[in-house]
Amino acid sequence: MAAKDRDRFSTTTRIRLLGEQTAARVYRSQTRRQARRSRLTGRAALLALVVCSLVVALAYPIRQYVAQRAEIADLQRQQEQARQQVEELRDLKARWQDDAYAEQQIRQRLHYVMPGETGYVVIDPDAARQSHADSGAADRPWYANVWDGVDKSDASDQ
Repeated sequence: MAAKDRDRFSTTTRIRLLGEQTAARVYRSQTRRQARRSRLTGRAALLALVVCSLVVALAYPIRQYVAQRAEIADLQRQQEQARQQVEELRDLKARWQDDAYAEQQIRQRLHYVMPGETGYVVIDPDAARQSHADSGAADRPWYANVWDGVDKSDASDQ
């Protein structure tokens, strides 16, 4: 037994035991780390799955929300433009109810003259030549276009 006791307390035996104990601790430590890693990996995968599911589930409603907000903004802009146009038309209507404005527009647009007045239409010779070349009916007074239409229809009847 003395040899056994000596063997038990020898340096070689102690170093071997320490090595085995250290190896066991390292093995247990690695096993725990791997278990922790695999557990974290499983948790991370589950978290990633949940986040992806939320993104997919919320993508369409968020896209719809953004599209509807853009449409609302566009409709509000159109409404404001319509309000401005209505206001301009009200102003124009009020101006046309003024007899002086209506008379001014009739004289200007239709070349009307009051009884006792003499009406003149000044024709620029260069503009007359160009209008005949372009046959621009928009540049001529309205009554000239009417008489041209009467002359053309009379010529086609003969």
